[in-house]
Amino acid sequence: MIHLILGGARSGKSAYAEEQSRCWQNENETENGTAEVVYLATARSAYRDAGEQQTPDESVDQEMLQRIEHHRNRRPQNWLTHEEPILLAQALQDIERGAQASQRKTAVLIDCLTLWMLNLIDADCREEQSQRFLQQLEASRLPIFIVSNEVGLGVVPLGRLSREFVDELGRLHQQVAKRAHKVTFVTAGLPMCLKDSQ
Repeated sequence: MIHLILGGARSGKSAYAEEQSRCWQNENETENGTAEVVYLATARSAYRDAGEQQTPDESVDQEMLQRIEHHRNRRPQNWLTHEEPILLAQALQDIERGAQASQRKTAVLIDCLTLWMLNLIDADCREEQSQRFLQQLEASRLPIFIVSNEVGLGVVPLGRLSREFVDELGRLHQQVAKRAHKVTFVTAGLPMCLKDSQ
């Protein structure tokens, strides 16, 4: 089961994804063992503006650190956290292998594709890693909740890098949505079902 959850900044999409993951965990707990949720984070603490050169003493983005800490504090303490800014397909594969070895019911919450795409463009490996991720989604048997920002509702950005980011993320959303069993759009904390083929 793949559930893609889209929304704008501060729309409540991450909180909704976490709620859905908690519901899955509660529904799948048994007397013989607990179900586990693996939180797969794509954020990095340091980002620079387009065109800036990275330096050895590049300062850490304190605002991003605060966002990361806010998300950490909101998550249940019994969730496992795995941080992977680039190799998302490999991380999913590793989690699935671990779940098979332990024979534990496991779900994955990916938060978020937006920052992941920024990382891919920055590392110049978007096409290769995107394809690997989509292939892994098709092969996976785990429940996967995927969070991402819908960035295509405004005007076309003026900057080339900004246009590239919006275009590539929009294409990725379309490919993930094709493979997803559920797609939800969240605005003002309210979820709207776009697709439900379960």
